[in-house]
Amino acid sequence: MPPINALLHAKEKAISIEVLAQLDAHCVRGIALTPTQGLARGTVVEDTGGPLKVPVGKAILSRMFDVFGNAIDRQPAPTGVEWRSVHRAPPSLAQRSTKTEIFETGIKVIDVLVPLERGGKAGLFGGAGVGKTVLLTEMIHNMVGHQNGISIFCGIGERCREGEELYHDMQKAGVLPNMVMVFGQMDEPPGSRFRVGHAALTMAEYFRDDEHRDVLLLIDNIFRFIQAGMEVSGLMGQMPSRLGYQPTLGTELSQLEERIANTTAGAITSIQAVYVPADDLTDPAAVHTFSHLSASIVLSRKRASEGLYPSVDLLQSSSKMATPGIIGERHYLLAQEIRKTLAQYEDLKGTIAMLGLEQLAPDDRKVVARARRLERFLTQPFFATEQFSGIKGKLVSLKDSLDGCERILRDEFKDYPESALYMIGAIDEAKSKPGAPKSAAKPALAPVAAP
Repeated sequence: MPPINALLHAKEKAISIEVLAQLDAHCVRGIALTPTQGLARGTVVEDTGGPLKVPVGKAILSRMFDVFGNAIDRQPAPTGVEWRSVHRAPPSLAQRSTKTEIFETGIKVIDVLVPLERGGKAGLFGGAGVGKTVLLTEMIHNMVGHQNGISIFCGIGERCREGEELYHDMQKAGVLPNMVMVFGQMDEPPGSRFRVGHAALTMAEYFRDDEHRDVLLLIDNIFRFIQAGMEVSGLMGQMPSRLGYQPTLGTELSQLEERIANTTAGAITSIQAVYVPADDLTDPAAVHTFSHLSASIVLSRKRASEGLYPSVDLLQSSSKMATPGIIGERHYLLAQEIRKTLAQYEDLKGTIAMLGLEQLAPDDRKVVARARRLERFLTQPFFATEQFSGIKGKLVSLKDSLDGCERILRDEFKDYPESALYMIGAIDEAKSKPGAPKSAAKPALAPVAAP
């Protein structure tokens, strides 16, 4: 009898089946990973003698694969690779790193307000056209170019159009040589979509454990993994649970998420696009996903329409790393002060719309001026968009980002036009922008008071 997770072939390897249950001494129940046209009662099924495997090694870089490890980029199959099972246990507690570190992205708004955890998981929430792919592309660029890392993009239930566009975008941005792409397309059977995440993780674990390199794993979309699991569960004849989800939802998601970890050898840091069904945050899929995330980055269509890119919603986005013990007292207080200023501005927007800015109290006008300058300073030109915008991309260190925000909150830039702070890197670039005062004395920095 073939064991659980064994890969079976039928019709001369045209149909692949994975064993999910042994019903009795003579029968197994499997799930098809390929379309089953032509499969009939009495067809001979062969046991491959092992589980589903994917290639790992340096030769897989810059390539695009399906769930079986077949190259789908119209190039010859990679040579000199090792084939590993997609079913691997998460790292043990003894192997995990106990140190909590911040993963610097070089993107001001994320590093200051939504710090990511090295070896952690961040959720990226947003609709179509608000800049999810551009933000992911920029993170890949910064990871590859400045941290000597590897990026792996895993498309679960992706449209083939999106996959092709992303491949060419990465090629143009020059980040493909240190990147691997794995796709389980939308038209493939649920078994294939259900396993493609495990296939991508096996490749990520090779670069972490064997090459000792940091890996950035991008998953789009984690909800489609849960959806594929729901279809598999129905095909296996399991009784559905709440709202029609599979009874094993929590276990299946944990088996995938727990493999994304920070070990003594290296770290897999994951950014996952999350679709929230019908905007219902109490949906079981969203609830189980949230429990694994250490940061939530929410993209706003309103900010995108105002040209404030990256269009991160500064008040809705949050991170569990933003505590004084992890990011330090100064960074924590500064982030709280920024949020407080932006929240006050949000409250005043109604009054400004009805009565105008001139009718506000002097103190409120100062708050509005600071908030608007902060919003513009937290925009950033991306390397990924250089060819479209004509503005050279900028990578900004955390120190420069914090200094810039602190100096804006101290009103050092109150005489500068708001446009001087738009789409710049470090704050001192504002002094060379049109409209900037010729000589501005730099006031001494006072410590930020707790909000």
